[in-house]
Amino acid sequence: MATVAELKELPGFLQDVIKKYPKVWESYKNLGAALGEVDGLDRKTQQIVKLGIAVGAGSEGAVHSHAKRCRAEGFSDEEIYHAAMLAATTIGWPRAVAALSWINDVLKGMRAEAK
Repeated sequence: MATVAELKELPGFLQDVIKKYPKVWESYKNLGAALGEVDGLDRKTQQIVKLGIAVGAGSEGAVHSHAKRCRAEGFSDEEIYHAAMLAATTIGWPRAVAALSWINDVLKGMRAEAK
């Protein structure tokens, strides 16, 4: 089961899903941990790649989550924006700009919290 601290970081509806299906959540977390341990990319690089995947998938929630995680891994705002901009030629300008707006919301909120 997710800890109270873990749950507070997640959207309300996801918290409800986790409480209803704790074994599924634990399995999902374990899969993520196992994938992160595969030889290849370091932890920091994995986060920027996951941000790019979230941008390409058009998943606002995942973009929010991975933008935060990228900051936690030490990426600058400029590096995070650049990762999203690279998607423009693959997913199109409108979808890339949408992702940039989601990233901007997160980073702006993080800067406000830091004050």
